[in-house]
Amino acid sequence: MPRYFFHVRHREGPAGLAIDEEGDELADVEAARARALAVARRMIAQDRLTLIRDWMVCSFEIADEAGERVLTVPFGDTVPDEDGPG
Repeated sequence: MPRYFFHVRHREGPAGLAIDEEGDELADVEAARARALAVARRMIAQDRLTLIRDWMVCSFEIADEAGERVLTVPFGDTVPDEDGPG
């Protein structure tokens, strides 16, 4: 199974990227996106434990084993789209 690394971008520049050194083995990029959204929801819910002021400007920069970015998942994607079907 491929390994994906979930780096957290919380501001511009190299200092604004928290590197995931371990990563997770997941079936594919869609599974990585689902994991990113689940973790983002937990991080937002526990926001009193961190110095991040606005989670909605954060994103996961998901990289593969070669270090190539394969997906960016904004934390804002955890909020349902009000214009969606329903």
